Amino acid sequence: MESNGHYFYVLTCRDDSLYGGYTNNLKRRIAQHNDGKGAKYTRGRGPVELTFYQAFATKGEALKAEYRFKQFTRKKKLEYIKRAGEFDVAAEKL
Repeated sequence: MESNGHYFYVLTCRDDSLYGGYTNNLKRRIAQHNDGKGAKYTRGRGPVELTFYQAFATKGEALKAEYRFKQFTRKKKLEYIKRAGEFDVAAEKL
């Protein structure tokens, strides 16, 4: 988890809801969410836990990934996270 770059991330909130966002510093952003200083959605739903993140070369790419994710139903969001996780594991084995 680096602090320089562009990231799309997904958090699981205390109520088991999912929140997707963009940041250029994952560690700081998760701390902000857990301190109640993050997005309005996550305030009162903390503590949150990082469930998934993906790095991108540009801010625009990361924001597009966030937008697409937010259009999915909960079921599709969970499938996306699972498939992306399987891809990452498979890539690490290469």
